[in-house]
Amino acid sequence: MIISDTGVPEQFIERDQYGGETMKRLYDGWCAALDRETLMCTIYENRPWICREFEMGSHECLDERVKYL
Repeated sequence: MIISDTGVPEQFIERDQYGGETMKRLYDGWCAALDRETLMCTIYENRPWICREFEMGSHECLDERVKYL
């Protein structure tokens, strides 16, 4: 969920019927802003708050990666 304005580019935002904003996911479930070659964020400076709080390499991060590999 995008809950603060960090400047996420429009092409990476998905809106639900209530106006809630989330990061767009592609057909494979991965974030649309993730570079598949490097596994780095292509909008790092403008990433949403939740991504700033989600520590790379943490248990939560590794669990999420396993789901989509």
